[in-house]
Amino acid sequence: MTDPVISYKTPRFKARKWIYHILTGGFALIMLYPIIWLLMSSFKESSQVFITAHSLIPKPFIWSNYAAGWEGIAGQSFGVFIKNSLVIVGLSTIGAVASSALIAYGFARIQFKWKAFWFACMMVTMMLPHEIIMIPQYIIFAKLGWLNSIKPIVIPQYFGHAFFIFLMVQFIRNIPLELDEAARIDGCGRFSIFYRIILPLITPALATAGIFSFYWKWEDLINPVLYLNSPEKYPVSLALKLFLDSETASNWGAMFAMSVVSLLPVVLIFFLFQKYIVEGISTSGLK
Repeated sequence: MTDPVISYKTPRFKARKWIYHILTGGFALIMLYPIIWLLMSSFKESSQVFITAHSLIPKPFIWSNYAAGWEGIAGQSFGVFIKNSLVIVGLSTIGAVASSALIAYGFARIQFKWKAFWFACMMVTMMLPHEIIMIPQYIIFAKLGWLNSIKPIVIPQYFGHAFFIFLMVQFIRNIPLELDEAARIDGCGRFSIFYRIILPLITPALATAGIFSFYWKWEDLINPVLYLNSPEKYPVSLALKLFLDSETASNWGAMFAMSVVSLLPVVLIFFLFQKYIVEGISTSGLK
């Protein structure tokens, strides 16, 4: 009988291979089309962006949008907005990852009363829409005098993030308890075990949490809108909105140009650390 397995050298296998790549490439282009349109529109004159929206090719092809956008708006250079975003993202990411790791270690390794109940309560917070807690949080931060500062955006991250805690708990549970017991015999306490044993072994989960935190805080718009009033404190997400004015002409070209610039850190982080995203999720029970 003829072997039913198709050899990779047969024309039938090659045809399937070409069809697969063509379909995959086509779907990839469809998904990337908005990004390509954004990039091409950043080289168009503002008055021509939507008139020639059906065409990707700028006519004429101009670079002045990037110079005009980098000059900024509201008296601030766009570099100031990028610096503000980096400060907010950096502090938020450090706080979210560090606090979530400590809390996850407690849930995964320490036995305490009503542990399952408190873990369930933590998981429930993942299902709460942000709109439900938005007003109570605003009232609390207003009474603390934190408005028009980055404190309401950054400080809550230092109390853990439910998704990151769940991610790390699943990761820690896969680490053998024998390592903890061996370290305890050598005289290590709980914090020492966490710092010397657990923390190095959950590096992929830490990296995954850090990358997600970077993405979420970089694109966050609602919190800066709520808590920041001074343009010199605006992050990139809020600064881009300043290029649009409902009363006068909106500078679409400069906004698209700076949108492309603001995407560069996100794309760079993704390509540098994409292996950690896959490793951190695939080895923590989220398969």
